[in-house]
Amino acid sequence: MPAETHSHDGRELERRDVADLVVDQLADLLGRDLDEIRPELRLRTDLDADDLTLLDLVEAVEQELGERTVGVRLTDDELVEIVTVTDLVDCICEHLGVGPDR
Repeated sequence: MPAETHSHDGRELERRDVADLVVDQLADLLGRDLDEIRPELRLRTDLDADDLTLLDLVEAVEQELGERTVGVRLTDDELVEIVTVTDLVDCICEHLGVGPDR
């Protein structure tokens, strides 16, 4: 069964919603200001995030989005492929079936 893709206010979940949530959670997990987390930054080298941080982030996104994210898990292969903040947002959006913003 595909994940629900609607926000708390009933509108369809969009990529920018996922991106905002990822940035919020990354800033919290890494102890950074929101404006320090930019899409082009490399997670491991620019932000000093490790794979455990990325897994914690996915768990935090799951908790925030609730049932919509049931079954969202990053594989080892996906973790290796995720380099930037944008890559992470894209990967989570793909798992959620969220397309580009309109």
